[in-house]
Amino acid sequence: MSTTIQAPLIVQESDVTALLPQLDVLAAMRRLFESLGAGNAVQPPQQLVEFPNGQGDFINYLGVMSEEKVYGIKTSPYIKTDGKPLVTAWSMLMSMETGTPLLLADAGLLTTLRTAATTALAIDHLAPKGSKRLAVIGSGPIALRHVEFVKGLRQWEKISIYSLEIPSMSDEQRESILAIDPRIVLCELQSKAVSNADVVMLCTSSPKPVLQTEILGQPTLITSISTNAYRAHEIAPQELSKMDVYCDYRHTTPLAAGEMVIAAEREWWSTRDLVGDLAELSNGAAPLPGYERHVFFRSIGLGLEDVAVSLEIYKALTQR
Repeated sequence: MSTTIQAPLIVQESDVTALLPQLDVLAAMRRLFESLGAGNAVQPPQQLVEFPNGQGDFINYLGVMSEEKVYGIKTSPYIKTDGKPLVTAWSMLMSMETGTPLLLADAGLLTTLRTAATTALAIDHLAPKGSKRLAVIGSGPIALRHVEFVKGLRQWEKISIYSLEIPSMSDEQRESILAIDPRIVLCELQSKAVSNADVVMLCTSSPKPVLQTEILGQPTLITSISTNAYRAHEIAPQELSKMDVYCDYRHTTPLAAGEMVIAAEREWWSTRDLVGDLAELSNGAAPLPGYERHVFFRSIGLGLEDVAVSLEIYKALTQR
């Protein structure tokens, strides 16, 4: 790494946007999980800290990448106000060689990028090679970023997007989504969007289930992300026992993913039933699904993902 740039660098979201053409976030996630599986990275559990008197909370996401000689922390507060709660996220990248900060970055867009790239990596490992039909539940920035990362992973014939917002969208909003890829179709009925889909990506901020698996026409790969709501889950917890379940990291995800926590408490499912995680998949240490039944991949967002994407930003800035 260059030492001619004085650290720490302070990076705003506009800086991240300008650097996007130089970033290969999917490759960074791939390297990260290979390193985690090989024992060259450390992923502690998320740290949730509540503010006094119900004023909100913050979550810390930590991670160590020993081969890259960096560690980091992303802190994301949820601050209650008289109106809409304030949610931000900032990442700090630290040098393991000097003990000094290298980068302080607004992590809003970075979080979206690493979340979508992690889902894309899971799909690349788990989706049948002949997958043709992709469905997306959600139409916000995170959902659309997922489409960007996944659209080239298989020879999709159709990409169906469903959300509650689609019926009220303006023509301009519809056109901006359709411009992402010519295979995109906007659906006002969820059943139409997911019918006979090979892969369904759940990309919402809903705290409760958004997909009824009985409407799926065949065994399907279902991916799900996380939101700040308490014990949020995009599928019903009792569905886990009917699926082959994977996650981003088996040592942390079951402790925070709402459907896993609830299902384990009510003895509907056990963490012993996890088939594998991304670290194992990246190193060939987990079996691939046979698709006799639905396959579920759950990510909660790892501190290591934040460290890896922050490192990509740092490299882009210092190697220019």
